[in-house]
Amino acid sequence: MSSEEQRGNGLRERKKAKTMAMVQMHALRLFREIGYKATTVEQIAEAAEISYSTFFRYFSTKEDVLISDNYDPVLIAAFEEQPAHLSPLQALRKAMVSATADMSEDELKTMSERNQIIMTVPELRAATLNNLTQMMQMIMEMVAKRSGCEPDSIALRTFAGAVIGVNISVMLYYAENPDADFAKVLDEALSKLEEGLPL
Repeated sequence: MSSEEQRGNGLRERKKAKTMAMVQMHALRLFREIGYKATTVEQIAEAAEISYSTFFRYFSTKEDVLISDNYDPVLIAAFEEQPAHLSPLQALRKAMVSATADMSEDELKTMSERNQIIMTVPELRAATLNNLTQMMQMIMEMVAKRSGCEPDSIALRTFAGAVIGVNISVMLYYAENPDADFAKVLDEALSKLEEGLPL
């Protein structure tokens, strides 16, 4: 691929991410004002000044407006940058915390609002399971590449499942305590996992 093609792909990805963020912002405003269930895709599209069909180029359902994000590539890049001497859990902890600590105030506010809605609307909480399962698979692949272990081993599945469990507990805590420092809570929770969960 030529550098010109790469630039074109990069521009398309940035435009897509910008449009997704704009649609999510308008959707969150509508969810706050009239409620998640009462808000329609048509209303979100109108508020974002895009067509109904364009909405579905970015999100497959109304649920996806809250569940989808663009942080996977950020997490993968941060994980791959971690020093080789760190254990997989240490590297993952540093990557996850740095990815959230680098968020702008607007990004943190959006994440907090999304999380509160997801954790309080039963169908969204259920839909999040699919997203977390995909994240678990991504963690398994990243750690397998770093450690050289089999990507579908029970040990690696257990490791990824434990990290996902920590994420769920942090999401629930953050929904109940939206003023908490998300990166700090995540770091503390992952450090407990690293210490063997002493109580």
